[in-house]
Amino acid sequence: MRVGWVQNAPVRGDREGNLARVAALIAGHRADLWVLPELFATGYLMADREALAQLAEPVSDGPTTAFLQGLAVQHGCAFVAGVAESAPEGLFNAAVAVDASGPRAVYRKVHLFDTERRVFDPGTGPFPVVALAGARVGIMICFDWRFPEPARVLALAGAQVIAHPSNLVLPHCQAAMVTRALENGVFTVTANRVGAESVTGMSVAFTGASRIVAPDGRVLSDGPADRPAVAVVEIDPALDRKSVV
Repeated sequence: MRVGWVQNAPVRGDREGNLARVAALIAGHRADLWVLPELFATGYLMADREALAQLAEPVSDGPTTAFLQGLAVQHGCAFVAGVAESAPEGLFNAAVAVDASGPRAVYRKVHLFDTERRVFDPGTGPFPVVALAGARVGIMICFDWRFPEPARVLALAGAQVIAHPSNLVLPHCQAAMVTRALENGVFTVTANRVGAESVTGMSVAFTGASRIVAPDGRVLSDGPADRPAVAVVEIDPALDRKSVV
């Protein structure tokens, strides 16, 4: 199985351009499963809930899911990617798993970070595990890394690979994912973004360094800290905790 991450630098509010740039990034690369960053199509900082509502979309039939499904058909692959979700229940920082058949699972971020709490509604779980691209794939988002429970719940539910769309700004996550992979005996794929964003009174810079880690803690792929990039690694998802303990 070939797993890859995409590290982009989205322009806030430019969904069409952000999607086109992702398509260009993966052109010429082959993966069975791609992991894209958190909020990869919209950008991250939202001035207020109204600004978020203007960019959020339904996951089941919105433009970002349709775009990912189209790429899945074109390239014979699957995606896990972050989406600003509009739903009857509220506005969510979500991640969707998509293959050629359409959306397969949706996760709404439980552990909202810092100013996200001002605009997003918190998810209530569960942390999903879905059969995708030949493996059992679990999903968590960004700041979920800070707590051991999400990765553990996913591993106990049978995840072989944890897809981790992220917009990381703290310095510790990439190193912590070695621990999350090692303590649970799973592969982890962290897709982070690069660049910076600011709105009135807020500014953030993103740390890049997307990473794939093996169940034994080996770092299989490390991305640059300062530019868009992609990487693909061949793994054996059967090399789970039973193989490394």
